[in-house]
Amino acid sequence: MIQGIGASAGIAIGRAFVLPNWEWELPEQKIDVADFAREFERVYEGIRTSKSEIEQIKDELREVVGSEETHIFDAHLAILDDPVFMNEIQGIIQRQYKAAEVAVKEAIDHFVTMFDLLDDEYMKERALDIKDVGNRLLKHLLGAPEITLPSDTQPFILIAKELSPSQLAHINPQHVLGIVTLAGSTTSHSAIMARALGVPLVVGVELSLEEPLQTGQTIIIDGSDGKVFMEPTQQIIEMYSQLHDRQKEEKKKLHNIAGHRPMTPDGKTLELAANISSIKELEIALASGAHGVGLFRTEFLYMDRNRFPREEEQFDVYKGVAEKLAGDTLVIRTLDIGGDKQLDYFELPEEDNPFLGYRAIRISLDRQDLFKTQLRAILRASHYGQVKLMYPLISSVDEVRAANAILEQAKLELEQEDIPYDREIKVGIMIEVPAAVMIADMLAKEVDFFSIGTNDLVQFTLAVDRMNEEISHLYEPFHPALLRMLMMTVDAAKRNGIKIAVCGELAGDLRALPIWLSLDVEELSMSSHSILPVKERLLSTTQDDSREVLRQLQECSTSSEIIEVLTRFMERVDVKTANG
Repeated sequence: MIQGIGASAGIAIGRAFVLPNWEWELPEQKIDVADFAREFERVYEGIRTSKSEIEQIKDELREVVGSEETHIFDAHLAILDDPVFMNEIQGIIQRQYKAAEVAVKEAIDHFVTMFDLLDDEYMKERALDIKDVGNRLLKHLLGAPEITLPSDTQPFILIAKELSPSQLAHINPQHVLGIVTLAGSTTSHSAIMARALGVPLVVGVELSLEEPLQTGQTIIIDGSDGKVFMEPTQQIIEMYSQLHDRQKEEKKKLHNIAGHRPMTPDGKTLELAANISSIKELEIALASGAHGVGLFRTEFLYMDRNRFPREEEQFDVYKGVAEKLAGDTLVIRTLDIGGDKQLDYFELPEEDNPFLGYRAIRISLDRQDLFKTQLRAILRASHYGQVKLMYPLISSVDEVRAANAILEQAKLELEQEDIPYDREIKVGIMIEVPAAVMIADMLAKEVDFFSIGTNDLVQFTLAVDRMNEEISHLYEPFHPALLRMLMMTVDAAKRNGIKIAVCGELAGDLRALPIWLSLDVEELSMSSHSILPVKERLLSTTQDDSREVLRQLQECSTSSEIIEVLTRFMERVDVKTANG
């Protein structure tokens, strides 16, 4: 067994198809000065053909995964239009008298090496985009054929050193059972697309594309745990076949409760909403029985493009989601970039601690032009559904008041332009900074609702960067300090009569359900794949029993003690459910 990183959940069992690496044969001879114009024109023609090809891929892919995921290819188009990329190619041709394909290859290598050396996962992933675009351009300059996948209909598991979005766009999910790549991460474009296509994916696997792995070998991958089995024993095959069948049955059983009201046996209703970043994700969430969207991550509208989205572009997306929800609530979080989310066209300052720096609401209040554009788009969309807006990373009352002042300006402008919007639109904030917890009673007087973002709240409370492998084991979402902070926040919301929701990863953690029930939280918002498992657990868990659990949790002094209490409670609920 080889251990990788699970990037798209699911089990795949089948024959391997090893995708070979491109091996370019480039001309060695120098060119003459008289050939410069011809080589430039060859590059221009290759770019025109590549752009046309990318536009065609976008059109084809839009029907499969939705329009939001196709923004990946806007980044590719932007690279081909980038004057820096073109100047590098032209400079190599003129200075070194090299042919167009050689200049393109050297330009690719230069930028890829430069990006790979950066200690930034986002920029490393952009290196793969440059390589993808460059290989497409080289293919046209060399007249090289496409590397094709098997033409028969026999399903296979694809193995590659790395898989670009362009290659993934041509994959038929009915033929590709799963994917294994030697490189990549869970946040890469390819991983995002694999999840959208529903294809199991394991990345970061340490093996060779030659020996011992060959096309035709039997292979098993587990996209959840990141495990890869080459030539597994019959015992392993039977075990994973049974697990695969059980997962299919469990999914089928869970979908039968998608339409059930999310209510405990003793009458407590807990709304289950979805965290989304695109209309395509919304479709998946609705199929999973989500009641509204508790967190629409708008930053994905800003990413993988070469400029800020205009008001009309944002309005069209927000309006589309609001209309599709048909009266269910849509909570739109304003732009949350910085930290681990960067924009190619918006140069953020280099910071020693970017998570504690220039990001989220701090950028919005600094760049009020960008902020007001987004607020206008959200306000306009509020005319078409039950829309609420939410500010991220709030740590003071001053920030809320400053943001609301800009919101009032946006409202006044729309009124002057006679553009309709919901004049009673609800405004909320994310509680994800310890300072916000400590002044939650003050903040509650300024807004209509709270949504607890447990991911950052845990990270900031414990001073633990969960992406840092050296200390990630210290990231404890069930730490007693976090439990106290949750209780303080909910209490402040209840005393001031405002709604309280949770939208971090803990919202979808089955173990945490009795905490939310006992605290009388009104809504949980989570990733779509968590909704049905949480609903199933909710239908068999009483609020009264959960309150007794909370009393026990308050006596615990360590994370392990809290987890032990919650695990025992889950086991009791399972036994009770099994016995009818």
